[in-house]
Amino acid sequence: MAAFEITGGRPLKGELTPQGAKNEALQVICATLLTSESVVIRNIPEILDVQILIRLLAEIGVETKQIDPSTWSFRAAELDINYLESDEFRQMAIRLRGSVMLVGPLIARCGKACMPQPGGDKIGRRRLDTHFHGLSRLGAQIDYDAAKEQFVITGKNMKGAFMLLEEASVTGTANVLMAAVLTPGKTTIFNAACEPYVQQLCLMLSRMGARINGIGSNLLTIEGVDQLTGTDHTILPDMIEIGSFIGLAALTRSEITIKQYFPEHLGLIPHSFARLGIHFEQRGNDLYIPSQDHYEIETFMDGSIMTIADAPWPGLTPDLLSVFLVVATQARGSLLIHQKMFESRLFFVDKLIDMGARIILCDPHRATVIGLDRHLPLRPATLITPDIRAGVALLIAALSAEGTSVIYNIEQIDRGYQEIDRRLNAIGASIRRI
Repeated sequence: MAAFEITGGRPLKGELTPQGAKNEALQVICATLLTSESVVIRNIPEILDVQILIRLLAEIGVETKQIDPSTWSFRAAELDINYLESDEFRQMAIRLRGSVMLVGPLIARCGKACMPQPGGDKIGRRRLDTHFHGLSRLGAQIDYDAAKEQFVITGKNMKGAFMLLEEASVTGTANVLMAAVLTPGKTTIFNAACEPYVQQLCLMLSRMGARINGIGSNLLTIEGVDQLTGTDHTILPDMIEIGSFIGLAALTRSEITIKQYFPEHLGLIPHSFARLGIHFEQRGNDLYIPSQDHYEIETFMDGSIMTIADAPWPGLTPDLLSVFLVVATQARGSLLIHQKMFESRLFFVDKLIDMGARIILCDPHRATVIGLDRHLPLRPATLITPDIRAGVALLIAALSAEGTSVIYNIEQIDRGYQEIDRRLNAIGASIRRI
């Protein structure tokens, strides 16, 4: 098991350029299956989840070519649908939650897909019902092969339909959307997710010839077309990484400039950090975060404790609540973190408590943080990360703690953050991969 050895307590100073958005990359790479023509995608992050997905596409028969470190071309001229029934495919797909988004493009293009129960972060139940209910409304048939522990999805006579998604699932919306663009007739998706990732996917598909109305809203209307063409697409900067860098600067008293951060695609992220008392300013297309010795959490207007909660876009993304929690440990004031979506994502707080944080885990979805205002700094510790976002939160905590910490299971961090050790070391961190 790989690990990071971190010598903390050092303020950082310098510039960080955010990687391409992980969640967008997984969607748009799957969308290349919808055309036999060449698709070029730029600003692809070099992270483990993306590497696994590109390898999966290559095994299915997609011609993949790396043009430069962050640019790939894909050409899905001939697909080997039988590969989906192989043990090799199952072993690779279960490592990657995003592999479920292969289903929509494959049933639209080939009429069939196979999918084992996908893996990913261990953060609680992550149902596939929204995906399968939406696809079944289009006429797909979903069967479960108990012997092979996989779903078999067929869609040879699909047609457009109206559907009301039971949850505004980003990946569920993307999966149904990708199936609908090549499905005859009109498809209406109500309660669709409208995160920037989905908007980017819609814009890419539109350039390929798809007919999509309502982009950016929770009501998407798709008129099916016979075929799509190739295109050139650039992935947005990763808003989760941008938020992680803001939290890093605050907790470690660092002076950091985040380059090319696209504020219009960040939603409530800057506002939520401001409510924790963190100062920053926009300088052109960059975000400057000065070094702060102290920051104070606001209260609500009636004086009650501030609550930071996740919500569908344009609400706050759940992927950043782990970062908000660790940043609050050294603030002045108290904060209630309410993680509504996943019931296991807050369980990593026991590791922060071991480091000296004062946190009350109220239940699987809520934690109260009593800020210490740096009077009792976090202590170094030996840690193990359960998921991507907890991993980066623990990394931020370790960088703030004076002394040496070790974080195990860093493969989880590598799944979502590109060369995070090298990039942070370049601005003054001391992180050694062991």
